[in-house]
Amino acid sequence: MKHQDLWVYGSCLALVLLSGCSDSNDNDDSDSGSDGPGISLNPNPHLTGNVQAGRDVFRFETFGNEGYWTDAVRLPQGIVAAGVTPIDALELGLIVDIEALPVATQALIALELLTDLSPANAPLLNSVDTTVALVNANAVVGFAAKDSNGDGTIDVANGDKVGATCALCHTISDASIFQLPNGGSIGRRLDGRANHALDFGRILSVAQNSRALYPMLQLALDANGGASLGRAPTGLTETSTEAEVDAYLANPAFYPVGMFDDSLDGNGDPMHNTPLFRTDLAAPWGSEGSISRLDNFSNLVYTALFDPTTITTPNGRAFIVKLGGEVAGNEIVDDFIAVLAATGVTNYPFVVAEPHPVPGSEDAPVGVRVDEDKLLDMNGYLNSLEAPRGIELDAPAIARGLDLFRQNCTSCHNSNQATFVPPFIVNMITIWPGDEPKALLERDFPLNPILNSPGFFDDKMAVVNASIRGLERGTALPLLLDLDRKPVFLHDNSVGSLADLLDPTRGDSSPHPFYLSTDDQRQDMVKFLESLDTTN
Repeated sequence: MKHQDLWVYGSCLALVLLSGCSDSNDNDDSDSGSDGPGISLNPNPHLTGNVQAGRDVFRFETFGNEGYWTDAVRLPQGIVAAGVTPIDALELGLIVDIEALPVATQALIALELLTDLSPANAPLLNSVDTTVALVNANAVVGFAAKDSNGDGTIDVANGDKVGATCALCHTISDASIFQLPNGGSIGRRLDGRANHALDFGRILSVAQNSRALYPMLQLALDANGGASLGRAPTGLTETSTEAEVDAYLANPAFYPVGMFDDSLDGNGDPMHNTPLFRTDLAAPWGSEGSISRLDNFSNLVYTALFDPTTITTPNGRAFIVKLGGEVAGNEIVDDFIAVLAATGVTNYPFVVAEPHPVPGSEDAPVGVRVDEDKLLDMNGYLNSLEAPRGIELDAPAIARGLDLFRQNCTSCHNSNQATFVPPFIVNMITIWPGDEPKALLERDFPLNPILNSPGFFDDKMAVVNASIRGLERGTALPLLLDLDRKPVFLHDNSVGSLADLLDPTRGDSSPHPFYLSTDDQRQDMVKFLESLDTTN
């Protein structure tokens, strides 16, 4: 099958599956064995490679983006200049891989963790020099240090560079050494699990040139009459100062904890981190369901999100113009080029990738694709990661919750989490009855108009949504796994607990307005949902 046919094939197949979805709230599909819409096989199977090699790709591969994070954003320099200590790093939600450290260092850290962690009693954990040593040892999960100067050692204070990997948002530790409440931890890696405590906005605000994040900020564009879309009351511009950008990034009301703005559309639309285990059970990708295959999702992360300077290329510009329209799209790219020039950023793009024969396709949205073998190796590794076990402490309540789930939830969700997540998009008016979108810009087919409603829930879907695959604007269905560890719910962080999600006092026009009437029912459902894994 040709590359240009893959996107079309995935879209058509998803449409076929969608047309067969029941609208009933009582769909016990006993023939499929899934107690849900009855889709147990992956409709978008992705190729896989070497699992062991894929682990190293997931943990350490940057495909050259260390140039962007070190030479453009200047994050390592900012960490040193701000004096970020290991304790500060933990407060930012970062994870330390204890196994990456020499045994002697492990012992010293363990001793200091027995104290009150004051500078007098824990000098290592209160020193920025220790942070640099952790980075050099590749012990700070998600930040990969590279021997950029080729001298055989890694020393970020001596010309070596630091890039970003997928593990940054999708790995935690077992906290066997230390867990900071509401923060990061020290221990052995647990790959694939969402880091709900990662304060990515504040991390970015430490960088010495956060202006180089321009396309992923909330912008006030001339094309929009100076209006902006996002949580902040006003947007930033190409002339905004470093201090103004940092204030936006460091404000949890604008960039909440556990979120990452993963779209290059100039909107302030950070989405909550999601798990990346048992990826053989999931598709499409992105909360808006715009990507059908896992390797395509990974390629977009590496070629655009981890190095947005690719949008300054002709194919990258075409992609942004396609999404945002000619006027706004070109303004974003032109302003970004101006920001890069004003801040002394040169020799970009940084990502190491090859031109693709079908630029603008799902395989290569910005016209390039990183090493195919490594993408497929990572597919294999993420498929192999088992989901965490559920919490099974109250069998009668779990059984009652299962009955409630079957009666109320299986027109969309499977109760059996070992089966493939239904791949259709839940359209916006179903998932959010209060949606009253205003058309901001008409776009060429298959893209629907850029639509936005007051509030945050649809911010991500205003520009980037499944219409790029010929499907509707809405949300993709998540894996219902590892829910006992999840601190907030819905992709926009708008609901504080599972019990709150099910509480009818939220109102019939709120996002996900599917409720249970009594507190006992809600508690039974919570216990059922928190018990879910791929074995029960």
